[in-house]
Amino acid sequence: MGCPSKLYYTRKPEYANQKLDDPLLLALAEGGFQVGELAKRYHPGGHDITSLDYEDAELETNRLLKQHDVIVFEPAIRFKNLFIRVDVLIKRGTDLELIEVKAKSYDRFDEEPFFNKNGSLASSWRSYLYDVSFQDYVLKLALPNYTVRPYLMMIDKYVKCPTDGLHQKFYITRDSQNHKGVKVSSDLITEDLEPKMLIKVSVDECVKLIQSGKDSNGPADFGEEVKRLANSYQKDQKIRMPLGSRCRNCEFTTSPEDLNAGAKSGYRECWSETLSWKASDFDAPNILSLWRYRKKDARIAEGRIKLQEIKKADIGVKPKKTPGLSTSERQWLQVKKAKDRDPSPWIDSKGLQSEMDTWNFPLHFIDFETTMVAIPFNKGRYPYEGIAFQFSHHTIQESGIIAHEGEYLCTLRGAFPNYDFVRALKTQLEKDDGTVFRYSAHENTFLCLIHAQLRTESSPPQDRDELMAFIRSITRSGRKNKDTWVGKRCMVDMLELVKRYYYLPETNGSNSLKYVLPATLNASPALQKKYSHPVYGAEGGIRSCNFSDWGWIQKKNGQIIDPYKLLPPVFSDAEGKTQELINENPELRDGGAAMIAYARAQYEEMSNFEREQIFQALRKYCELDTLAMVMLYEGWLDLI
Repeated sequence: MGCPSKLYYTRKPEYANQKLDDPLLLALAEGGFQVGELAKRYHPGGHDITSLDYEDAELETNRLLKQHDVIVFEPAIRFKNLFIRVDVLIKRGTDLELIEVKAKSYDRFDEEPFFNKNGSLASSWRSYLYDVSFQDYVLKLALPNYTVRPYLMMIDKYVKCPTDGLHQKFYITRDSQNHKGVKVSSDLITEDLEPKMLIKVSVDECVKLIQSGKDSNGPADFGEEVKRLANSYQKDQKIRMPLGSRCRNCEFTTSPEDLNAGAKSGYRECWSETLSWKASDFDAPNILSLWRYRKKDARIAEGRIKLQEIKKADIGVKPKKTPGLSTSERQWLQVKKAKDRDPSPWIDSKGLQSEMDTWNFPLHFIDFETTMVAIPFNKGRYPYEGIAFQFSHHTIQESGIIAHEGEYLCTLRGAFPNYDFVRALKTQLEKDDGTVFRYSAHENTFLCLIHAQLRTESSPPQDRDELMAFIRSITRSGRKNKDTWVGKRCMVDMLELVKRYYYLPETNGSNSLKYVLPATLNASPALQKKYSHPVYGAEGGIRSCNFSDWGWIQKKNGQIIDPYKLLPPVFSDAEGKTQELINENPELRDGGAAMIAYARAQYEEMSNFEREQIFQALRKYCELDTLAMVMLYEGWLDLI
């Protein structure tokens, strides 16, 4: 539905795919596999069809459906060239309940959760509803004499976890061939299943709307669209789609490593076919990379795609009243650099220096790793309630001395670490009044969340007031907080400083620290000189908790290697392709890899040695996150 052209590239190994294509690991990040297994436990007596072979699974399904009443998990249903696997199918005579299980939270008090005020489908639900609609459509074709009732089964956001350790009772196992599966602990008891954390919701009205062609953003004839897509896939024919801003997120694109390995790029093929582009055309910055520009589709429709073709009037440049670049000024700076073929960094020395003059030494740089799981680790916690499991902390003294001052990582399975997390952070930051730095809003958001947890805790810790006061001292209240405040040591967001005072063409419009760091290293001779020597974690050098005699500046073919690519893989069992996909996917690199790794350590069956390998990798990654902030600060001093 998003882009039918992708059907042509799907499951073809010759095409690079940057999407995390291991569904089990993706589910680890979302907590989805526990939800699926929990749904089965709410339907006792069900038959699980485990075969991945199309024909074997279909034969087993047909055999079970001969029973008058039966519950089947993952039944295989085929009609001509259409094939589905339903999460839960309940047969009672000629009535069929089709239940699609999703690890998405549901608000039972929302009167019209699936619809906008104008009656159209809510965008946040469309993919789920189309998924169910397709399954409903195929099931009715395959079993025309039955009445089908479609449902979504989701996380009930208002139900607290009934017991401790429920989350860990659904864990991943591996056999001798490293094949993975989900196993439910024999310790699962009746108390684990009441009250039910999942809620079953009828989506019959939504399905009828979609299949009748009345969804304003969907096909006019649902059945014809299904036929068109299925036939094109079966015949291996590409459906050509107009180019658009959505192409920026195409997974069928190539990293430099993919290109060197000879992999094909579906993204490049689509654009070459439409625009007659050659390989060299892709080297020029284009409209897809223009930061926060909302008129990309309009420019693409006009055929003005390369940044060299964009005019100042297209941006509508307007300054802002506060110091630093406005969004439109920064957009035009990006275009101007591309037009002039100017790779040099831009820095507002005066503006940045005025910010620096307000900072107090020692400077503190912190970074958090967090997660939100569908089924909580602990009794009494709500679904997707935030968990802060790790932080790293660097300092810079006024004399210029840098140190990895400390870190925190919760290694206990099933623990609720948030309050210990804040205690450890408080211990490290309360020794002085130095300025505290974060990169993005994430750290502020999570501390405010923990503040709310402390405020509403039924059995609060004895030091609740002290912890809440500390949180208020370094944060500003969020929109969802009951009280409003701005702390005396409110953290400085380096991301906002980057947006206002600093631009590096090498980042191609991205402000992620994972892109800003390598570009800053390339731009700063002082950083290159300093970190080309093994001073990090060395005696007399920079103190480190996890590195010894380490040099961060290493080159390959004359280019500085991204420091994150110098780290060991997060996963010691090294599903090579999965690790590669995580490294290349910006969303996963920016915390997702840590989330998946922490999830694996929580509920995958592994040895203590393997678990400790994961923890060691997590410590190094998080330490580099705060060192990257330190290097950014040092780079600014050099470039100013």
